Amino acid sequence: MSKLSQVEREELLQALRDMGGAGQAESENPDLFRQRFYPVAEHLRAFSPDVTLIVGERGSGKSELFGAAMRFELLPVAAQYAPGVRLPPLDPDRTKWVAAYPIGADFPDPQGQHRFLNSNQRTSRDAQQLWFAYLVRLLRPELDDEGNRALPGLFAPQGGDAEAVVSAFNQAGQSPLLALDRLDERLVKEDRWIFVGYDELDTLGDYDWQTMGTAISGLISFWASYTRRWRRLRAKIFMRTDLFRRNTSSLSADMPKLAANRVEVSWSDRNLYGMLIKRIANSSEALQRYCLDARIGFKPRDAKLGWIPEIASAEDAKPLVQRMIGAYMGANKNKGLTFNWLLDHIRDGLDKAYPRALVRLVEQAAVNEVENPKAAYTRLIDPTSLRRAIEKVSELQVTQAISNEWPWLEGVRDRVRSEIVPMLRRRLEYLLSKDWEQSWTAARKIRPPAEDPRNFVNYLVELGVVRQRGDGRLDIPDLYQYGLGLTRKGGVSRK
Repeated sequence: MSKLSQVEREELLQALRDMGGAGQAESENPDLFRQRFYPVAEHLRAFSPDVTLIVGERGSGKSELFGAAMRFELLPVAAQYAPGVRLPPLDPDRTKWVAAYPIGADFPDPQGQHRFLNSNQRTSRDAQQLWFAYLVRLLRPELDDEGNRALPGLFAPQGGDAEAVVSAFNQAGQSPLLALDRLDERLVKEDRWIFVGYDELDTLGDYDWQTMGTAISGLISFWASYTRRWRRLRAKIFMRTDLFRRNTSSLSADMPKLAANRVEVSWSDRNLYGMLIKRIANSSEALQRYCLDARIGFKPRDAKLGWIPEIASAEDAKPLVQRMIGAYMGANKNKGLTFNWLLDHIRDGLDKAYPRALVRLVEQAAVNEVENPKAAYTRLIDPTSLRRAIEKVSELQVTQAISNEWPWLEGVRDRVRSEIVPMLRRRLEYLLSKDWEQSWTAARKIRPPAEDPRNFVNYLVELGVVRQRGDGRLDIPDLYQYGLGLTRKGGVSRK
């Protein structure tokens, strides 16, 4: 492998810094999505007809799976990389994938959800009726003439008016149920399937935990009941692991069967490195050649998915990592092995690593290298650029969590900033207790998703934001430490 010229290195780094779109699956265009999507056999089991629940932590790729089937029609091509996984027919004439949430103006906005679910002593049954009513509206093009004639009142209101929609649903009596029963019977006779998908459930209720909980419990209860009734009309519910745990423990007797067959979206080191190499190789022809020179093997180029690396074990990725960065994070192994360092420093408090953070880490390291070049010979990134990147990754992890899934994390950051970790549990509970009843964001009134500081700390451990150490103290993984403004003992204070 010959030495890279400065021009070659800059070309490779420019492609590397833009390789992942910050790991966000929700807003990508079809071509970019397909090039970046990495098919994992264990994940594709989510689309088995018998699976309804697909759960995973923040950043684990649930929305990417949802998009692959519901938005970008990638399941037929991805299925060839998942031998042995039982899937429905892949012919679009026989299997239809329909997004049921989010659906924009065809569903009430968060304020409308809150008004409906928190007025007149609403119960979980009302939430079930809400989801039932909107399911019938969603499937209107599939209903027979009898169903369309019987339900004009249900189709008349605008989607944003939950009260009017559910009122019309109730006035229709048994007609909505019978319409879907006939649809399911017709699907069986025609040997067809319809799957409806639900994603981004953490946006329900605009972070009002009561509204969100009622809506999620109602959705899962509804499908826990009707999955046993309908054979070819099925659901795919994508949700965060913590929301699944907190909103399913007290549900119906049908729930255990639904939960027992769920798919957990987790990532092995092998699949994480496979995902990373796929993104690198599909970012530019020059980067794909760079991977080949590092003895990375690829399957024949797929017309839709692009280059897919042949990674039988995580170790297969080591030659590329060492070519890009070097074997050690310093002069020798005492500074750490680069291959291990990459994943170890993006693991959360549960010792789990996910694609979003890994992609950001490499992208930011490339940015740092462009701005302050240090790498030499065949390397693209110097270890110092990688070390500095983890701070930016942590900041992005926290700020994007505040903007999206966990707005209350802003209040956590304000209360713990400049503290030293590890710390005693009682210290963290004390810090979180300050101004407990006040809003935990500056922009709007947001409450923490716990009754008191003690339970809130338990929740932070459950999420992986906080790590419980063997000596009883609490630690914060690098993935969150810098973004929360915390200092590690012996480190430099961050203002």
